[in-house]
Amino acid sequence: MSRKKTFKFRLLNNNLTIILLSLLLTTYSKTVRVRFEGLDRILDHISSSGPVVLCSWHQRFFAGFYLPRILKRPIAIMISQSSDGDFISAVVERIGWIPVRGSSSRGGKKALRELIDLANRHGICGHIVDGPTGPPRRIKPGLISLAHQARAAICLVYVHYDNPWVFNSWDRFMVPRPGSGALIRFGPPQQVPDDMDDGTFEALRRRVEETMIREYESREGSLA
Repeated sequence: MSRKKTFKFRLLNNNLTIILLSLLLTTYSKTVRVRFEGLDRILDHISSSGPVVLCSWHQRFFAGFYLPRILKRPIAIMISQSSDGDFISAVVERIGWIPVRGSSSRGGKKALRELIDLANRHGICGHIVDGPTGPPRRIKPGLISLAHQARAAICLVYVHYDNPWVFNSWDRFMVPRPGSGALIRFGPPQQVPDDMDDGTFEALRRRVEETMIREYESREGSLA
């Protein structure tokens, strides 16, 4: 590891840095005016019909900082076993998320089993469907596997910002500006069939992907 990377790792994984950033994010999130659509039906589904998997594009997940507080329950989410993942896990854990360490390239099977267990225990988990490295807006098979094995409904979460900063990253990551507005919109829970062959699996993955793209195209700019 280079000196620059070693310094970055030590800085980010310092307890004081983690505490300060957690406080900063919590304070920062309170400056954004957040509205919700469809929240009640998600809570009703959890209480009456079983667990849900909340799904988001990587580009929009900043708004997820609000969800454990709003839903009043911890939410598990998979985070990679990289050094950056160590830091992210430590931060999100302090604001109500349960980090499960793994990815498609490392530790994924064990992490999936743990995520399924936590989804059933708490009635909910989160999934960044095109993360951690893209390609953007392409849903990976892990979402369907997770929902199927957990017997959980898929809930697509759409996040709209009225005036975000847009970063020059692979996903064009968005962060709402202080004092701006955001809309978090929960789609209807979608049950996954108990029996699926490869064709049914891929058809469902593609349908979910197309739905997310279409919904964003039809509603983007609604906060203007």
